[in-house]
Amino acid sequence: MPDNFDETQNYPAIVCVHPGGSVKEQTAGLYAGKLAQKGFIALAYDASFQGESGGDPRYFEDPTSRVEDIRYAVDYLTTLNFVDRNHIGLLGICAGGGYAANAALKERRIKAVATISGVNIGRAFREANFLETLEAVSTQRSAEASGAEPMITNWTPNSSEEAKQAGISDLDMLGAINYYRTPRGEFPTSNNKLLFASMANLTMFDAFHLAEFLLTQPLLIIVGDKVGSFGSYRDGFDLYKKAASKNKKIHIVNGSGHYDLYDKPEATAEALDKLVPFFQENILQK
Repeated sequence: MPDNFDETQNYPAIVCVHPGGSVKEQTAGLYAGKLAQKGFIALAYDASFQGESGGDPRYFEDPTSRVEDIRYAVDYLTTLNFVDRNHIGLLGICAGGGYAANAALKERRIKAVATISGVNIGRAFREANFLETLEAVSTQRSAEASGAEPMITNWTPNSSEEAKQAGISDLDMLGAINYYRTPRGEFPTSNNKLLFASMANLTMFDAFHLAEFLLTQPLLIIVGDKVGSFGSYRDGFDLYKKAASKNKKIHIVNGSGHYDLYDKPEATAEALDKLVPFFQENILQK
């Protein structure tokens, strides 16, 4: 809530969508808090099947559900007397950025969309032996249908030492470990668990499908120029080129990587310097 919140007033609102494997208390909540300080109602929430949200099977990262979660969040905001339903924006981070772009294709109550280190998560999964992954998921589903326990895998190695032992030296993966698996950003409900069966759904998903026709809302894309394997820099430019939005901008935060934009004060301050006026100019217009 904004400072000096008054429930008799109407406020613009922003839905903040967390990355894959994240929870509301991490980067999505950080941006929500900063946006609230600028006069917005900001809603950060845990995705279905994850964090403090309900749903089984647990740790299921399903793009369809993730996109619908956003629409349900908008539904909820429209029930609040102090939210102006004509003034709702959307901010997504990492995979949440891809989900946000996808939700905006059909959710016209969203008046403006911003992404930070936004990733088309399906594209990312298709670059990692996807046929082998689909075969493995199919085999596992047969096993589980016959009574085997659901397979749970990790989003990342559990430590930088574990990553190095596995020969992993990529900037983004090490950044993820440094953010999620250390006191810097860790949170108890963000437990590095992913239902293995999710990988088939993720592989088949294209966050930007039909964006050239349907993504018409004002669009702001923020990426860092330190490029790692997760592809947010590349996906940012892909979305920028593809979106049908007449009002679209891409901002590059120099000297910052994917995870610097999650919580590093200098990087997030620069992102907010772009986000706040973007939302003020675009979701306050009916």
